[in-house]
Amino acid sequence: MRMIITAGMPGSGKEEFLNAASGTGIPFLRMGDIVREYYSKRDPKDSELSVGGFANIERERFGFDIWAKRATEKMYGDIFIIDGCRSMDEVRSYLGITPDVHVVAIFTSPNIRYERLVKRGRDDAPKDVDEFRQRDEREISWGLAETMVLADKMIINESSLDDFKKNVVRTMEELNR
Repeated sequence: MRMIITAGMPGSGKEEFLNAASGTGIPFLRMGDIVREYYSKRDPKDSELSVGGFANIERERFGFDIWAKRATEKMYGDIFIIDGCRSMDEVRSYLGITPDVHVVAIFTSPNIRYERLVKRGRDDAPKDVDEFRQRDEREISWGLAETMVLADKMIINESSLDDFKKNVVRTMEELNR
Protein backbone atom coordinates (compact mmCIF):
# COMPACT_ATOMS: atom_id res chain seq x y z
CA MET A 1 0.00 0.00 0.00
CA ARG A 2 1.19 3.51 -0.80
CA MET A 3 0.25 6.28 1.62
CA ILE A 4 0.28 9.97 0.85
CA ILE A 5 0.03 11.97 4.06
CA THR A 6 -0.63 15.67 4.43
CA ALA A 7 0.79 17.68 7.29
CA GLY A 8 0.07 21.34 7.89
CA MET A 9 -0.95 23.83 10.50
CA PRO A 10 -4.67 24.61 10.89
CA GLY A 11 -5.85 26.73 7.98
CA SER A 12 -2.92 25.85 5.72
CA GLY A 13 -5.03 24.21 3.02
CA LYS A 14 -5.17 20.51 3.82
CA GLU A 15 -8.88 20.37 2.93
CA GLU A 16 -8.19 22.10 -0.39
CA PHE A 17 -5.42 19.57 -1.00
CA LEU A 18 -8.03 16.81 -0.63
CA ASN A 19 -10.43 18.66 -2.94
CA ALA A 20 -7.75 18.98 -5.61
CA ALA A 21 -6.50 15.40 -5.17
CA SER A 22 -9.99 13.91 -5.15
CA GLY A 23 -10.04 14.01 -8.94
CA THR A 24 -7.50 11.19 -8.91
CA GLY A 25 -10.04 8.80 -7.39
CA ILE A 26 -7.69 7.87 -4.55
CA PRO A 27 -9.58 7.12 -1.32
CA PHE A 28 -8.81 9.34 1.65
CA LEU A 29 -9.61 10.03 5.26
CA ARG A 30 -9.25 13.02 7.51
CA MET A 31 -7.56 12.28 10.81
CA GLY A 32 -9.61 15.13 12.27
CA ASP A 33 -12.79 13.24 11.38
CA ILE A 34 -11.54 10.27 13.37
CA VAL A 35 -10.78 12.51 16.34
CA ARG A 36 -14.27 14.06 16.12
CA GLU A 37 -15.84 10.58 15.85
CA TYR A 38 -14.16 9.43 19.06
CA TYR A 39 -14.86 12.80 20.70
CA SER A 40 -18.57 12.32 20.11
CA LYS A 41 -18.37 9.00 22.01
CA ARG A 42 -16.06 10.24 24.78
CA ASP A 43 -16.33 9.22 28.39
CA PRO A 44 -18.41 11.64 30.52
CA LYS A 45 -15.27 12.39 32.56
CA ASP A 46 -13.89 14.07 29.40
CA SER A 47 -17.01 16.16 28.78
CA GLU A 48 -15.26 19.45 29.64
CA LEU A 49 -12.54 18.95 27.00
CA SER A 50 -12.43 20.67 23.62
CA VAL A 51 -11.84 18.47 20.58
CA GLY A 52 -8.15 19.43 20.61
CA GLY A 53 -7.88 18.83 24.34
CA PHE A 54 -9.50 15.43 23.90
CA ALA A 55 -7.06 14.55 21.08
CA ASN A 56 -4.19 15.49 23.37
CA ILE A 57 -5.50 13.44 26.33
CA GLU A 58 -5.96 10.40 24.06
CA ARG A 59 -2.33 10.75 22.93
CA GLU A 60 -1.20 10.83 26.56
CA ARG A 61 -3.37 7.82 27.46
CA PHE A 62 -2.70 5.58 24.47
CA GLY A 63 0.52 6.84 22.84
CA PHE A 64 1.33 9.62 20.43
CA ASP A 65 0.49 7.41 17.45
CA ILE A 66 -3.04 6.53 18.63
CA TRP A 67 -4.77 8.53 15.90
CA ALA A 68 -2.67 6.86 13.21
CA LYS A 69 -3.51 3.43 14.63
CA ARG A 70 -7.20 4.29 14.61
CA ALA A 71 -6.92 5.65 11.07
CA THR A 72 -5.33 2.46 9.71
CA GLU A 73 -8.46 0.55 10.69
CA LYS A 74 -10.33 2.50 8.00
CA MET A 75 -7.81 2.22 5.14
CA TYR A 76 -8.16 0.01 2.09
CA GLY A 77 -6.76 -0.37 -1.42
CA ASP A 78 -3.32 0.04 -2.96
CA ILE A 79 -3.01 3.78 -2.38
CA PHE A 80 -4.55 6.01 0.25
CA ILE A 81 -4.41 9.70 1.24
CA ILE A 82 -4.34 10.56 4.93
CA ASP A 83 -5.13 14.15 5.79
CA GLY A 84 -3.80 15.85 8.88
CA CYS A 85 -0.84 13.91 10.25
CA ARG A 86 0.47 15.65 13.37
CA SER A 87 3.70 13.89 14.35
CA MET A 88 6.57 11.68 13.34
CA ASP A 89 5.15 9.11 15.78
CA GLU A 90 2.15 8.89 13.45
CA VAL A 91 4.40 8.71 10.37
CA ARG A 92 6.40 5.87 11.98
CA SER A 93 3.13 4.08 12.71
CA TYR A 94 2.24 4.25 9.01
CA LEU A 95 5.75 3.13 8.07
CA GLY A 96 5.10 0.05 10.21
CA ILE A 97 2.42 -0.90 7.67
CA THR A 98 4.28 -0.01 4.49
CA PRO A 99 7.60 1.57 3.55
CA ASP A 100 5.78 3.42 0.74
CA VAL A 101 4.82 6.51 2.79
CA HIS A 102 5.11 10.04 1.40
CA VAL A 103 4.54 13.12 3.53
CA VAL A 104 3.41 16.33 1.84
CA ALA A 105 3.74 19.44 4.01
CA ILE A 106 1.50 22.39 3.28
CA PHE A 107 2.91 25.69 4.48
CA THR A 108 0.99 28.94 4.87
CA SER A 109 2.03 31.93 6.97
CA PRO A 110 0.25 32.49 10.28
CA ASN A 111 -1.49 35.72 9.22
CA ILE A 112 -3.09 34.08 6.18
CA ARG A 113 -4.05 30.98 8.18
CA TYR A 114 -5.68 33.08 10.91
CA GLU A 115 -7.78 34.95 8.33
CA ARG A 116 -8.82 31.68 6.69
CA LEU A 117 -9.82 30.07 9.98
CA VAL A 118 -11.93 33.03 11.00
CA LYS A 119 -13.63 33.22 7.58
CA ARG A 120 -14.24 29.47 7.59
CA GLY A 121 -16.38 29.91 10.69
CA ARG A 122 -16.23 26.36 12.03
CA ASP A 123 -16.91 25.64 15.69
CA ASP A 124 -13.18 25.42 16.33
CA ALA A 125 -12.39 28.80 14.70
CA PRO A 126 -10.19 30.95 16.94
CA LYS A 127 -12.02 33.69 18.82
CA ASP A 128 -8.91 35.88 18.79
CA VAL A 129 -5.20 35.88 17.92
CA ASP A 130 -4.20 34.57 21.36
CA GLU A 131 -6.42 31.51 20.96
CA PHE A 132 -5.00 31.01 17.45
CA ARG A 133 -1.43 31.09 18.82
CA GLN A 134 -2.32 28.67 21.62
CA ARG A 135 -3.73 26.24 19.07
CA ASP A 136 -0.56 26.55 16.99
CA GLU A 137 1.56 25.88 20.07
CA ARG A 138 -0.49 22.78 20.90
CA GLU A 139 -0.13 21.44 17.34
CA ILE A 140 3.61 22.13 17.39
CA SER A 141 3.92 20.38 20.78
CA TRP A 142 2.50 17.23 19.18
CA GLY A 143 5.38 17.22 16.67
CA LEU A 144 3.76 18.85 13.65
CA ALA A 145 6.70 21.19 12.95
CA GLU A 146 9.14 18.28 12.84
CA THR A 147 6.81 16.36 10.54
CA MET A 148 6.60 19.30 8.16
CA VAL A 149 10.35 19.89 8.16
CA LEU A 150 11.02 16.21 7.38
CA ALA A 151 8.32 15.96 4.68
CA ASP A 152 9.13 14.50 1.27
CA LYS A 153 7.39 17.38 -0.52
CA MET A 154 6.34 20.86 0.51
CA ILE A 155 3.69 23.02 -1.10
CA ILE A 156 3.63 26.72 -0.27
CA ASN A 157 0.01 27.88 -0.19
CA GLU A 158 0.21 31.65 -0.21
CA SER A 159 -1.17 32.60 -3.61
CA SER A 160 -4.43 31.84 -5.41
CA LEU A 161 -6.53 28.73 -4.92
CA ASP A 162 -6.01 27.97 -8.61
CA ASP A 163 -2.22 28.03 -8.21
CA PHE A 164 -2.45 25.83 -5.13
CA LYS A 165 -4.61 23.27 -6.94
CA LYS A 166 -2.12 23.17 -9.82
CA ASN A 167 0.68 22.53 -7.32
CA VAL A 168 -1.34 19.73 -5.72
CA VAL A 169 -1.99 18.05 -9.08
CA ARG A 170 1.70 18.34 -10.00
CA THR A 171 2.72 16.89 -6.61
CA MET A 172 0.27 13.99 -6.95
CA GLU A 173 1.61 13.22 -10.44
CA GLU A 174 5.16 13.17 -9.05
CA LEU A 175 4.16 10.86 -6.20
CA ASN A 176 2.32 8.47 -8.52
CA ARG A 177 5.29 7.88 -10.82
